Amino acid sequence: MDPKLSLNLGEATKIMEKSNPDHHDQPDALNSGQPMELHFTPTNGPADEAIAALIDMVGGIRRPGIVRELILASLKAGQEDDQKADLKLMNTTLKEMRFTAKIFGPYRSIRKVSVFGSARTPRGAECYGMAQELGRRLASRGYMVITGGGPGIMQAVNEGAGPEHSFGINIRLPFEQKPNPVVDGNPRSINYKYFFNRKVAFLKEADAVVLFPGGFGTLDEAMETLTLAQTGKHNPLPVVMIEPPGQDYWKTWSGFLMDQLAGGAYIDKEDLALFAITDSVEQAVAMIEAFYRRYHSLRFVGDLLVIRMRSALPDAAFDRLKEDFADLLSPGGQFAAITALPQESDEPALADLPRLAFDFNRTQFARLRTLIDFINAQ
Repeated sequence: MDPKLSLNLGEATKIMEKSNPDHHDQPDALNSGQPMELHFTPTNGPADEAIAALIDMVGGIRRPGIVRELILASLKAGQEDDQKADLKLMNTTLKEMRFTAKIFGPYRSIRKVSVFGSARTPRGAECYGMAQELGRRLASRGYMVITGGGPGIMQAVNEGAGPEHSFGINIRLPFEQKPNPVVDGNPRSINYKYFFNRKVAFLKEADAVVLFPGGFGTLDEAMETLTLAQTGKHNPLPVVMIEPPGQDYWKTWSGFLMDQLAGGAYIDKEDLALFAITDSVEQAVAMIEAFYRRYHSLRFVGDLLVIRMRSALPDAAFDRLKEDFADLLSPGGQFAAITALPQESDEPALADLPRLAFDFNRTQFARLRTLIDFINAQ
């Protein structure tokens, strides 16, 4: 047996008693019965040593610094909050997000499209057939789909894509939302207690978002997606609204945004470029593919925004970009064509991609989307 697994209470106590040279100058919370004051900095003496020993005993911890803070956060919550409901919420949230990461982890390299729409759309409705076609077209191009795992539009998309290309992230409700037959029992099916955890999964894993007509939940996801894109809390991504030919669900909604939000200066008019509306499934898929024609991904390295591209920009396009998008630069900033930075060594698969780097002002994220459209159009 691994000696680390035989750690008993006596040995744990000895570890707790071993502290840094200054711990004897601190109050002995373990013996006084008083709670130990915990900090995320490594200043907790025997508690830090006990946590380190636990991490070492369990083994296989790839990010021990982050796991240490998770443990400390749990301990601090236990000290600070005597409301069982609060602790249960924290506990369930951590469990749900851990399981989300586990399920999606093996598919990080595959592009995924989150699709929203009404759970009440019946089979035979025009929207239902369009959703099936969307799923088929996306799967045939190598994408996976993420739906809410329920009936209506969600089931139609999963049917079109097939179970091997589908994720279903369901919410436990007393009505409507039961797993559809495509994802029920699927290893890529997750059931959530809390809507907010489910929303994080929908958007954290998405490389594109498509929305069909729907109710409060669909509109909630639409506004959540646009809010995150507008504020830079989600990397730029294509957001496409689909409605059947001759219908005006999304056009009416867009008119409200234009008249009331942009017209009232609650948003910038340029923010309306964060989404597109179409009545064609073929065009919706083309919009997603066009977004990734040259653009691959981005990340911040310090204050520098690095855009990774599938191919380098032609010299003439780069010169035009420097002139047309100078408003995106922070004071004194500039654009540069570069290769991978040392800080990007944790993504070796992307090392050979050409890069565009610049000092982004971090305020004009809708305008950043326009820059990506320019890059893809060259």
